[in-house]
This record gives sequence, C-alpha cells and structure tokens, in this order.
Amino acid sequence: MTTGLNICSEIGELRKVMLHRPGDELLNLSPDNIGRLLFDDIPFLETGQAEHDRFAQMLRDEGVEVLYLDQLVAEALAANPMARESFIRDYVAECGIDGPGVREAVRQRLEDIDDPLELVEKAITGVRADEVDLASVKDASLADVMEAGGGDENPILVDPIPNVYFTRDTFSVIGSGVSLNRMRSATRRRESLFGRYLFTYHPEYSHVPIWYDPASPYHIEGGDILVLSASVIGVGISERTQPAAIDRLAKHLLWSEESPVRAVYAFSIPHKRSFMHLDTVFTQVDVDTFTVHPGILGTLKVFSITRGAHEGETRISQMEGTLDQMLAGALGLPAVRLIKCGGDDPIAAAREQWNDGSNTLAVRPGTVMVYQRNAVTNDILYHAGVNLLEIPSAELSRGRGGPHCMSMAFWRDAVK
Repeated sequence: MTTGLNICSEIGELRKVMLHRPGDELLNLSPDNIGRLLFDDIPFLETGQAEHDRFAQMLRDEGVEVLYLDQLVAEALAANPMARESFIRDYVAECGIDGPGVREAVRQRLEDIDDPLELVEKAITGVRADEVDLASVKDASLADVMEAGGGDENPILVDPIPNVYFTRDTFSVIGSGVSLNRMRSATRRRESLFGRYLFTYHPEYSHVPIWYDPASPYHIEGGDILVLSASVIGVGISERTQPAAIDRLAKHLLWSEESPVRAVYAFSIPHKRSFMHLDTVFTQVDVDTFTVHPGILGTLKVFSITRGAHEGETRISQMEGTLDQMLAGALGLPAVRLIKCGGDDPIAAAREQWNDGSNTLAVRPGTVMVYQRNAVTNDILYHAGVNLLEIPSAELSRGRGGPHCMSMAFWRDAVK
C-alpha cells in the first residue's frame, strides 16, 4: 500500500513518482524571454515530449507508478468547491501584471475555463495578448497601456512556467511530509502555487506534515535536498538555497514529533549556474556508491546541524574529513565509493556536468536512470557495476536538469 508519502532514502525501491510532461509552455519561449525564464536555449517540444514519454514509460516498465503534477493539482481543485476561485485569485496576484484592467482581463480568461485540468495547464502555459479582450482596458491606467502594448505589441501578458518539468525543485518529500519550497527566482516562485494547492486540497495528500513554508523570506530549492537516510538529510548551500532557509528547515525536521530526522548536513557548493543544486554535483546510485563531480572534491565545506540543548534550538558544527568519509558516516557504513563524473578527463567532466552527468535517479539500489548523452560517465558507471537505464536527452537536457531534477519521488521502500 503506497498511500501518502514515504521517502527515507535516495535509493530504496521506487514505487511512486511525480513528473510533469513538457507542454505548450515551451512554445511560449522566445529569444527575448529565455534569459529571465532561466533557459539557455529553446527545446524542440515534439522531441522533448517524446523523450519525456520514454522516461515515464521506462519508469512504468520498472514497476513505478507515475503521477503527473497537473493532474494532481486539477484533482485538488476539483475536490473543494472553494479551491478553484482561490487558485485563480492567487495566480493572478502572482503573475506579475500591475495594470488593474489587464489583470482583470486575465482573470476573466481563467474564469472562462471550466475544466480543472485545462485551467492548470493554462496557468503553466501562460497567457498571450491575443487570448484576451484588451480593447476596453488599454486606457485604464498607464500600467495597462504599457502592459497591453503601449504602441509596441507585447505578445505575452503572463509568462509561461517552463521550468515546471523539473518537479524536484518546487517541493520536496522528506519522510512522510513535504517541504514547500520558496524558489530563488521570481519566475520559478510561481511554481509554489501548485504545491500549496496540492497539499492543501488533494484528498490523499492534504494532511501530510509541512516542513517548510514558501511564505518564508528565505529561498530553498528541492534540487538541494537529498534524503540520505531516514535520520539524515543533506542540503546544499548553493546559488539557489540560503543558509537561513536551511536553519528553518532543520529546526522543523529535528524537533517535529512526526519527523525521524536527527541530523541535517549542509554542503557548501560553488555558487554558479553549472553547480546549480546539490543534486547536480552528486547523487547516490547504490547503497555505498555515489556519482560526484570532481570539481567539488577537496574544496567542500560541510556542517552538521543537530538538536541543541533546549527544545527548538539547534547545534551547528563543521565536519572534518573527506566527502566519502562524511557520507559513510551519515549512512553508518565503513566506506563509500565516489565515481567521478567524466572520470579524470577535466574536459569530459565539465561537459557532462553541464549536461547533468551526476544527476541520476535511482529506481532501486544499483539501478539508475541517466541521460544517454553522458557517454563517458555512463561507461564508468557501467564498469563499476551500476545498471543503467539510459534516457534519450537531446532536448530535455536543454533545460539544464537531469533525471533526478525531472522527478519527485513520493514513495520508496525501505533499503534492505
């Protein structure tokens, strides 16, 4: 029975996972907006969908139940008669439109959508100017005039949310609960709306513990959270996750009666795009094996956060030793293996790190999903005895995220 949430490792048998199939939101990317929407290039949607469909089918072939974010949120909206109106109101408030007339036109466009799934899909796709009647609002205010065109056509009124196919980031399942994350960038912060409604209104998930509130002023993203064991989680101090956010998350996890976590390891990694999240520099592939980007070895600072002397307090100490020694300690093992992304070739390491060679998704201990394009790293993993499930990735990889980034595990069995 896999009702609710249960994630106490990165490698236990994967039973249930949530994905988002890339959709028409990618068609609203253009050279003019990809920078602020955190893309380096524009994926070809047809091929990207085929690759993602292959990813999902490979998971099903391994016995994994595949859920989809848009369907879950639609089910949540359908479960409560007040949820739909509230969702539209919150979406419009967060969509970045200042003109009251244009804002009302967008709200009306969403109100006209009866089907909950179509509503969620439209929220992700964004709203174009030719979808709404702007004639009556162009002179309502200066903000309306400028947002409705102002003499130059503005084809997109509400930006798409193209990063949503990286379902790892917007919320994180830890144990039987969830961290509803506050994303660093304004464009991705809108994704938090989906997690809020899913875990407030969905009949199966509305009563799970909440470890982090996206209303917090500090940003934290799910790619920086690794569940090393039931009692130890790792969190990256990165370009996207602030130390103060880790403090808040750790306090809730360490002191909640519903949490088995007894230590939070904070890994300080370089603050740059190629090292975006902790799961882009290492992920677990077997009970005692990790793949790691060699660029972090020898420079990594790790801090242990545990309970303090009094309730609600935490104690912080810098850890000593090498990465493999610290990971072995976290897992209660005598030693672990670190397999370098790209091996000892610095060019291959940098290239395949850029294409998420270290960003693997374990289906079970020793069996992981990887991007097909990272041939050097995959060959090293294969010869190390790791069973590889290779995903076609010519277009999916353009979004700068791998199999771990594209998935949020909802249920894993205990590691035997």
